[in-house]
Amino acid sequence: MCLDGHCEHDVDVLDPEALTVDEASSGLGRRRFMTVGVAGAAALTLTPVSFAQAADGSTGGKPAAGSDETRVISGFLETGVADFVYLPVQIPHGVQKIAVSYSYDKPAVPSGTPGNSCDIGVFDERGIALGGRGFRGWSGGFRTSFEISNSEATPGYLPGPVNAGTWNIVLGPYQVAPQGMHYQVQITLTYGEPGPAFVKKYPPQRAKGRGRDWYRGDCHLHTVYSDGKRLPAEVAAGARAAGLDFMVSTDHNTSASHAVWGEYAGQDLLIMTGEEVTTRNGHWLALGLPAGEWIDWRYRSRDDAFARFSRQVRRSGGLVVPAHMYCAYVACQWKFGFEDADATEVWTGPWTYDDEHAVSTWDQKLGEAVRTGERWLPAMGNSDAHSDPQVIGLPHNVVYADDLATDSITDGIRAGRSWIAESSAVKLTFSATGNGKHAGIGEKLRVPAEAPVDVRLDVEGVPHGTVRFITDEGQMHQESVDASGSGTVVWRTTASLAAYVRAEVRHPMADGSPGQGNTMGDALLFGPMAALTNPVFLEATSTPRS
Repeated sequence: MCLDGHCEHDVDVLDPEALTVDEASSGLGRRRFMTVGVAGAAALTLTPVSFAQAADGSTGGKPAAGSDETRVISGFLETGVADFVYLPVQIPHGVQKIAVSYSYDKPAVPSGTPGNSCDIGVFDERGIALGGRGFRGWSGGFRTSFEISNSEATPGYLPGPVNAGTWNIVLGPYQVAPQGMHYQVQITLTYGEPGPAFVKKYPPQRAKGRGRDWYRGDCHLHTVYSDGKRLPAEVAAGARAAGLDFMVSTDHNTSASHAVWGEYAGQDLLIMTGEEVTTRNGHWLALGLPAGEWIDWRYRSRDDAFARFSRQVRRSGGLVVPAHMYCAYVACQWKFGFEDADATEVWTGPWTYDDEHAVSTWDQKLGEAVRTGERWLPAMGNSDAHSDPQVIGLPHNVVYADDLATDSITDGIRAGRSWIAESSAVKLTFSATGNGKHAGIGEKLRVPAEAPVDVRLDVEGVPHGTVRFITDEGQMHQESVDASGSGTVVWRTTASLAAYVRAEVRHPMADGSPGQGNTMGDALLFGPMAALTNPVFLEATSTPRS
């Protein structure tokens, strides 16, 4: 039964003899599984781990300040185990810090067969409900250990008090070898006073802009707070070096980095907070989230939960953007559809065949929108940069906004008033003019059906680049610029012939040729993308009778 996307599922039952606890460290002996229904993807919950003092303080004396207590839990997971395995930990009173480390075996597997891979995170005493308040951190498979105290936490985790109650360490065995997975989790509690509270430094929601203008920004970036190798300071410096006006922090499945970005923002760089929501059926960007807001990822497309969390993002003023829809990595390909999306990422990092396919899918969605009269989906491009040598700002979005502010930028993206550039060296303007009227990117030009419409693109920064004008019929015009990289291309059409026109600027092919398409508009061979616009729409108006 599902209520507002909040679903319960049956869970797998494993061999009760499969889990043991190191008797030397715990004295608890052999343990059994407990299975429960957990909202979201199928889940398995293990028997709780307790420490010397019960969570309610009813047994055992209070440990001395500074003392440690450790439990080591060993277990085995079969192939086909639930998406998430929860290990409840009964935290007693007086705990100053929790430290967790884990490991698992990686047996040899036949070629082409996935080996063992397991993520980790934690929820505190407020519970594991889907979208609930208990989230305290996630590091995926990037780290083998983490610590949380009131004053600090491992990147990816939220500092704060280690309150008494039942916490849950969550394992995400997203790939299990045919032989299964043997794992071990070590939990150490340190007792004592909590220490001073962590000071959050959220970034401001406005920088010094130029009023209504075009602003450049990369909306898909990672740091050491998830699986990136760059520090926040390095990412901010990279955004500035790339000539960007804004950037969005999108670490996987955690809001932990939000509280440090204030130190690196400035009047010259707007830093927006977000998250890459990494589900088992595709990744999506939650852009422009209020600082500190976290979006849950523990569901599949069949769980009917995506719509719930897309509503959460929109209620907060943010954007829902499917990411790298044809990425070949496990669990990356997009399976949720586009009905609940505000835009879609069609170009991710250096241009590849995946991007070519994504642009083709997006163009098909444009055709559906003009045919049905329904909302159209703007395109975005981002770097998804994690570490060197991945280039921040390759590509990025150039957004027409009222100001350099979070709400203005998200409004511009939502409206499709944007285009995608491979670097700040690429500049363009794109518009359509007819019957004394003018429309730019993301806008609609209403003209009599047979009235001439001139589509114009001015471009700089693409030596020997090829300009393509593409409509709902396909490519209708192609023209190259010279070695200077600058030029103007004009093409005439009518609203009766083109429901929309969008532009691409391509680099030459590796052999130096411009690429070509056939007369039906199907691209046969083209070089890498240098720039891509959202469309200008042409709408035929009825001609009044005399």
